[in-house]
Amino acid sequence: METPISFSIDPTMQARYGKVAVLLGGHSAEREVSLMSGQGVLQALRSRGVAAYPFDPAEKPLWVLKEEGFDRCFLVLHGRGGEDGTVQAVLEVLGLPYTGSGVMASAIGMDKFRTKLVWQALGISTPDCVVLTANSDFTALEQQLGLPLMVKPAHEGSSIGIVKVTQPGQLALAYREAASRDSLVIAEKFVHGQEYTAPVLGTQALPLVRIEAPQGNYDYEHKYFTDDTQYFCPSGLDAELEANIQQLVLQAFKAVGAEGWGRIDLMLDAAQQPWLLEINTTPGMTSHSLVPMAARAAGLEYEDLCLAVLDSTLADDGKRHKE
Repeated sequence: METPISFSIDPTMQARYGKVAVLLGGHSAEREVSLMSGQGVLQALRSRGVAAYPFDPAEKPLWVLKEEGFDRCFLVLHGRGGEDGTVQAVLEVLGLPYTGSGVMASAIGMDKFRTKLVWQALGISTPDCVVLTANSDFTALEQQLGLPLMVKPAHEGSSIGIVKVTQPGQLALAYREAASRDSLVIAEKFVHGQEYTAPVLGTQALPLVRIEAPQGNYDYEHKYFTDDTQYFCPSGLDAELEANIQQLVLQAFKAVGAEGWGRIDLMLDAAQQPWLLEINTTPGMTSHSLVPMAARAAGLEYEDLCLAVLDSTLADDGKRHKE
């Protein structure tokens, strides 16, 4: 899926990175977003003289990467089959360095339920949840968690399949909708408050981004395809409070074994208590995406952010994911 733009390869960049595959697209429900992210990364790397080329695993098998002479991979595959450790495992076998988290952290991070189990074990605040099945006592669970509550497919990203239950008797229908996308569905206690996202780059927490979505509905459309959502970076939080949240986020990021870059979404309640919702180990890189926004606030332009992420593949000759 070659892009029509022309570009020049910088010999210094060629010596540093070699031939770079930007993995984009894929088979998941987030394919469209991944294609947008990938094109942004591709153009950014090429603008800096990197020999970067698109590679869509939906169009050809991953082992072709070796045949085509790629030296490393920039992963912008979102969702299952790209962000869940499967692609990472294949790249490990192929011996190709790649951006982002390794196999274990990617698998945990893609699973909202098991991410929560890790955080809860360490006393990191995350909203209570229960696993739903077709045999659940939905009425009792509505009373246990309280309304409103959130129903989520455990292995989807970009808010795909998430349903907010606001009225008694709606939980069973919300479960069926989420279960049509995933065999593992959770019902999560709703946190009233302000939504933030906390990007991480390497070992550094970037500035928080405050999210103001219409009626608080930060869904798939409002994330990527409308201009109705407002973002604020700097977030407007007290500096000490923001620093404390950033430290919590770094602890939570490390707890699941994440590395390279990522993003943790959270709610801040009226008592100024942060509640971590989930981790994204391969964040979006579209025009609406939040990691580039936070990086810019920290003095890092989009192109420099892409290079910083790619630089992580150089560590220890690309063997940082191996024991």
